[in-house]
Amino acid sequence: MIFQINRKPRFMTRSRFLSAIATLSLSTALISCGPEESATSTEASGTYQVTATVGMIADIVREVAGNRAEVKGIIGEGVDPHVYKPTSTDVKALQAADVVFYNGLQLEGKMGDVLVRLARTGKPVYAVTEEILNQADYILTDEEEHMDPHVWMDVQGWIRAVSVVEKALSEYDPENAEEYKERATAYLEQLESLDAYAKKSISSIPEGQRVLVTAHDAFSYMARAYGLEVKGIQGLSTESEAGIKDIEDLVTFLVDKKIPAVFVETSVSDKNVRALIEGAKARGHSIVIGGELFSDAMGPAGTYEGTYIGMIDHNVTTITRALGGEAPASGKNDKLTHSE
Repeated sequence: MIFQINRKPRFMTRSRFLSAIATLSLSTALISCGPEESATSTEASGTYQVTATVGMIADIVREVAGNRAEVKGIIGEGVDPHVYKPTSTDVKALQAADVVFYNGLQLEGKMGDVLVRLARTGKPVYAVTEEILNQADYILTDEEEHMDPHVWMDVQGWIRAVSVVEKALSEYDPENAEEYKERATAYLEQLESLDAYAKKSISSIPEGQRVLVTAHDAFSYMARAYGLEVKGIQGLSTESEAGIKDIEDLVTFLVDKKIPAVFVETSVSDKNVRALIEGAKARGHSIVIGGELFSDAMGPAGTYEGTYIGMIDHNVTTITRALGGEAPASGKNDKLTHSE
């Protein structure tokens, strides 16, 4: 079990973060709720309660848990988790949950203290990035060694998150461990198919145009996994500010490279992106908005884009088509169904 400590600065460096984890992991393990107590709770209520911080996590928990758990996501569509402040209702939902899942790479910065307090009470609190935290070659960092939390943009990274969820639910509810394993296996097959679609689609973009420019730096894992160059106006967190020189330098890059499109995000203001378009226009280069991407939040609940698979499918298809690649307008969802 891993949880974060969030203090200033907003993002811990990797070394400070892992040091804090090492100090606290033993005490967390000692106070964690054991299988016997968990099974009793599950039997009494029929289903148990799971709370997840963001929609991408809630969605994979629902896939693995099926009807065994009621899953609540706190931070909904179009909401930026970097700056989200938990309400009293959110805190109550976390306290009422039997199991809590969160990102683990300081995505939910302002919820950090709440998560620490929950873990200290003995509640099972899991970081879905648990399996990759110690893999130095996987976690991306910026120039100041702040860890990039946007792991879900690489489908292979989110496959590892599904594994954490399956093991955590099996630990909490061991009587249904085999069902969780079966559901996770079926879901992972869908994710492998999605990963293959992303690789094929993005590779069809002309090599000189494989440049993704967005409002903030949320797509670096996608860029590494699928062969894109990524430029974010803001940094890893939307709390960072873009200066005039940052925008001017990016305009110069877009004009020199003749990039045809830039992208806005559903959870981030489009002000800076539109400044890029105006700046390029003033230099005689026309740039269009290639589409709206889901970065830190999924689409509306109950829609295809409101699932993790739909979110990535939409992003890959939108990016591919806007940058001159080949992808069907409907993306992969004409045959891919969300598991029930």
